[in-house]
Amino acid sequence: RSGRSAALRARMEERLLGARFRYLNQQLYTGSSRDAARLFRDDPAAFHLYHRGFERQVRRWPERPVQRIVRYLRRRPASLVVADFGCGDCTLAASIKNQVHCFDLVPLSPRVTVCDMAKVPLAAEAVDVAVFCLALMGTNLQEILGEANRVLKLGGTLLVAEVASRFEDTRAFLRAMTQLGFKTVSKDLSSSYFYVLEFAKTGPARPGPAPGLRLRPCLYKRR
Repeated sequence: RSGRSAALRARMEERLLGARFRYLNQQLYTGSSRDAARLFRDDPAAFHLYHRGFERQVRRWPERPVQRIVRYLRRRPASLVVADFGCGDCTLAASIKNQVHCFDLVPLSPRVTVCDMAKVPLAAEAVDVAVFCLALMGTNLQEILGEANRVLKLGGTLLVAEVASRFEDTRAFLRAMTQLGFKTVSKDLSSSYFYVLEFAKTGPARPGPAPGLRLRPCLYKRR
């Protein structure tokens, strides 16, 4: 009997975790990066719960996108300085020899600098590589990617790994990136789970709206 009670309690806790994760996930994708920073500043425990739910989702995939980024950077010089936007538990920084500036909304690791992804504490043209691995959240995408442009050196690399189903129009998205000062170097659209895009910084972002810079919210259904 006690075994059945424990199993029932575990199922209830699992459902509550799932419901809370879906709620937090919706807030992250339908609000701005400033809203997200405020949400987790007021309730840091919510970020830990969100990260647990996120890890459960990604474990179902045949490959973790961060491992693709790790393999890419291991083939490049270790002298390159990297900025990891939305770094989570700093898997990337722990897996490569490069200096990595780790930014996120809550510190899951002592390496993390807590900040809004649209306003990171780096000087202009301070890094060689900027990374967004499942981290392009928020309604102010142009502002966030503009910040990546600001901190990247001219000719620097922007790596984006993002859920495939979020792209409404991949060609329009890539065209919009040119207005933000990036040219497409390579794109891997072969996975049904996530895409990996590589850009090079060609200059500063141009002012004005960037039509086509749209990603669908990544909303999870109740199972």
